[in-house]
Amino acid sequence: MSHPALADHPRRHAAVIFVFVTVLIDLLSFGIIIPVLPHLIVDLVGGSISRAAVWASGFGTAFMLMQFLCSPIQGALSDRFGRRTVILISCCGLGADFIVMALAPALWILFIGRILSGAASASYTTANAYIADITPREKRAAAFGLLGAAFAIGFLVGPALGGVLGHVWIRLPFWVAAGLSLTNFVYGLLILPESLPPERRSPRLEWKHANPVGALVLLQRYPQVLALAAVFFLMALAQFSLNGTFVLYTDYRFGWGPLTVGLALALVGLCTGIVQGGLVRPLLPRFGERGLMLIGLGCAAIGYLCFGLAPQAWLFWLGIPILCLGGLASPPAQSVMTGQVDAAEQGRLQGALTSVRSLAGIIAPLIFANLFALFISQHAPLQPARNYSGVSFVLAALLSLAALVLAARATRGMRKSTPDATPVAPAPGNPI
Repeated sequence: MSHPALADHPRRHAAVIFVFVTVLIDLLSFGIIIPVLPHLIVDLVGGSISRAAVWASGFGTAFMLMQFLCSPIQGALSDRFGRRTVILISCCGLGADFIVMALAPALWILFIGRILSGAASASYTTANAYIADITPREKRAAAFGLLGAAFAIGFLVGPALGGVLGHVWIRLPFWVAAGLSLTNFVYGLLILPESLPPERRSPRLEWKHANPVGALVLLQRYPQVLALAAVFFLMALAQFSLNGTFVLYTDYRFGWGPLTVGLALALVGLCTGIVQGGLVRPLLPRFGERGLMLIGLGCAAIGYLCFGLAPQAWLFWLGIPILCLGGLASPPAQSVMTGQVDAAEQGRLQGALTSVRSLAGIIAPLIFANLFALFISQHAPLQPARNYSGVSFVLAALLSLAALVLAARATRGMRKSTPDATPVAPAPGNPI
């Protein structure tokens, strides 16, 4: 059930737009630094791409470890005290963090900045709970798709702008990101309404739910949710191959600098925006939630293969729209899971899912970045090393295929009729 105060369509629509803009500005600030952070690390380690990849793996793991620890805390706090306050604190913290990174003269200070950003960056968790508060069950897949579109637009404009700014001065994007995050804080302070009324909040803050282990225990009570959370884990693990190696891989393989990387990531954002903002809604009635999930996962596997096996840059560019079709999988999966969880636990559910994603993010840099570093080093097990530098993306394709198989089994009892049909959970004792 949606918030009574937002039950009428115009007010609910306005609230969705508010949180859309909040998430958009938040993600725009992150997108700006993507093309330049790995190159800043390269500069700080003396110019070695292989060494920078190893350092980047440590940065990525630290960032996601903090998000893993803090996301369920944010989810539980938002269930107890409301969504608005948690979102505002997160935005303010991010602004301060980007200032620290803009001033960092050494790797260890930059590392501290990434730790702070990991702790503050879980506002997307609360935004998902906000959408679940105000949106009826049958409209949630489309609403989650709208947040996906905000994600896409942020990464359409952000990396392109970051590439241009980084071409001027490598630290300039960090200052702009700080300004955007603090602007987001002011915007939310003045405009963003509360979505969770006092009578629907948790009566007390239960710390057993405000830790990553306690948050994951919630998933065990819902067999199909637990199975789809495993699908989320595999999807996220594959996606983090991009975080760990995209910038350095394209530099090594094709000689791309911040500007070209920024344009490529802008194309990623454009294609993802088209998929989640323009394709999810019309395709849901035709294929249903289950069908759309499986189509998205299959496209993701093909896209990663294009990235990893591309002998020339044009095939890599071709793989971008194919990979972005993988975005069809997430909104229907989110919709299925939120439909099985009580309204008072939506914040904890989103915190648990963010913890699942963060756990994948902790593991992924240690796997993908170090695998990339190994295969471009003089100790590479296969030669010539350049021909096998895409091994991380090939592994991501295999993970996507595994997610597809698991999703097919986890949802095999679901009705296929319409996206607003209540999903049928698998038989007890056989969650997969």
